[in-house]
Amino acid sequence: MDAGSFEALTVDTLGRRLGGLEALRARLGDDVAAWRTREVGDGNLNLVFIVESDKGGVVVKQALPYVRLVGESWPLPLKRSYFEYHALTRQAARAGGSVPEIFHFDEAQALIVMEYLTPHVILRRALIDGRQLPKIADDLALFMARTLFRGSDLAMETRKRKADLALFADNVELCDITENLVFSDPYFEAELNAHTAPQLDGIVAQLRADRDLKVTAQRMKHLFAAKAETLLHGDLHTGSIMVTDTDTRVIDPEFAFYGPMAFDVGMLFANFWMSYFSQSGHEEGGSREAMRAYLLGVLERCWSGFRVEFSRLWRSERDGILYQKSLFEDRGDVLGAEQALDAVMHEMWTDLLGFAGIEIHRRILGLAHNADFESIEDTDIRARCEAKALQFGRQIAVNRARMHSMTEANALATLIETGAVA
Repeated sequence: MDAGSFEALTVDTLGRRLGGLEALRARLGDDVAAWRTREVGDGNLNLVFIVESDKGGVVVKQALPYVRLVGESWPLPLKRSYFEYHALTRQAARAGGSVPEIFHFDEAQALIVMEYLTPHVILRRALIDGRQLPKIADDLALFMARTLFRGSDLAMETRKRKADLALFADNVELCDITENLVFSDPYFEAELNAHTAPQLDGIVAQLRADRDLKVTAQRMKHLFAAKAETLLHGDLHTGSIMVTDTDTRVIDPEFAFYGPMAFDVGMLFANFWMSYFSQSGHEEGGSREAMRAYLLGVLERCWSGFRVEFSRLWRSERDGILYQKSLFEDRGDVLGAEQALDAVMHEMWTDLLGFAGIEIHRRILGLAHNADFESIEDTDIRARCEAKALQFGRQIAVNRARMHSMTEANALATLIETGAVA
């Protein structure tokens, strides 16, 4: 491979170009002609190939120098694969078994060869199909608590943490996508916006005229840009998680950067709430009431599990420069450490509601929608589902300081879903 110049892979060229890599030969065999390659990338940014042989399989992911969803008119740096690689290595160290194993990284060609997860499916697809995965709440709670805590000044050596902050600070272009597409574009007539029209025209106009909501969105953008608390996944949604009944893996952290802990949690919870509101659009085979109850249970269990694990790490691994034990436990003041923990958790809860509400809005009003709603073919039904989600997103974002528990948030979701509140 010519490492000096980038060239996008194709199904036809992959074997010829990568056939000399020991990482692939060790898992696929030396007979390159027997490798079977297919492209499976259906995301917004990258090329993704599955390469198989009778011996095994791998995934090859390659960045493109532009946004695949839009085309060459929107250039993006290839370096995003560098950030994804470094994020995956850190996540593997901090939350073992939660991400695919990396076999090879080529910075010049912006490609990563990694573990082929099979028989895993994308979590979003599983939820659309009505599957009730038994482990996702617990697994994702542990992943978030461990990566967010262990990537912060609560746990890391100061020098290493600041070096990591400097490394990921260069992921400017992908942060710019989030800063604009998530926090700003949905709230005015941005060129790339799209929504279910004309059914949602009225509520869209109402939201874009909502001063409290727009101030909230910009407040959350302020936190996203300025609060460099920990290394984030940066794009943690149900399309970035692969599952079986017994295994949960998080993929695609190319948006990784240092930001507020509440961002990853809020993004994920927003996607569970959107799945909840989409379920009535997927009832061709019967009622999804049990699925709605399951999703609310996932939210309760995931937040509870996150709090338990974060608290455990606070008590056992809080060796960084924040809330030092020398100020609390070492002086016999365990209650002081617990008071500080309560304050951190309360702030995180309030902020995650804000991030979740804004994420719901951008997935319905902005450029990048999700299949939970988009796969509902009847646009009237889709719009009814989306309108409920939009209403919920507005309420949890604007009223985040007055909502004190997941039970309250889920109760609001239930009231909106059943039409008990207009």
